[in-house]
Amino acid sequence: MSRVIVFDLYGVIARTQTDEAKQRLVDLAGVPGEAFREAYWGCRPAYDAGQDTKAYWAAVAGRLGVEFADVAALVAADLESWSLVDPEMVALVHELADRGVRLGLLSNIIEDLVPVWERHHGDWLGRFDALTYSCRIGVAKPDPRAYEICAARLGIAPGDALFFDDNEANVAGARAAGMRAELFTSPGQVRALIG
Repeated sequence: MSRVIVFDLYGVIARTQTDEAKQRLVDLAGVPGEAFREAYWGCRPAYDAGQDTKAYWAAVAGRLGVEFADVAALVAADLESWSLVDPEMVALVHELADRGVRLGLLSNIIEDLVPVWERHHGDWLGRFDALTYSCRIGVAKPDPRAYEICAARLGIAPGDALFFDDNEANVAGARAAGMRAELFTSPGQVRALIG
């Protein structure tokens, strides 16, 4: 059995945005959906790496050539859209911790979401030996430094961890940093691979 497992958050333990949540952001922005999504995601890497909220939304508006009528509503809808979990994965986190597996979390996440997660999900986040958030280390996956920092926080070499992420680029980044890594598909896959 792998004794150190590192999980991504979104698309693995946490749910990604629903179609309804995406549409709510588009409606609040008041711009065409495709243009909004391009600006939203195009500006996101700096936000994930620690850019403040006001600067992020200003960058999105600038890319779109608009001014948003209600930035506070966009921020609130955005935070809400990234706050749901997969209960089966939460149960797996508890199960692995109870079995003595050391756990790390490596997430591309914005600073505003960290206290939301810690406030609402502290019970299972507390089972992790290291929580590594891109916004707090100034670098985001798939940059190899993100994985190296995570491994250092766990007190291991990167090759001592098995990493799960739902994004192929992040899996490749983990492998480039020396971690064993798998593209996440399901809790059953994790159980089968770790033995």
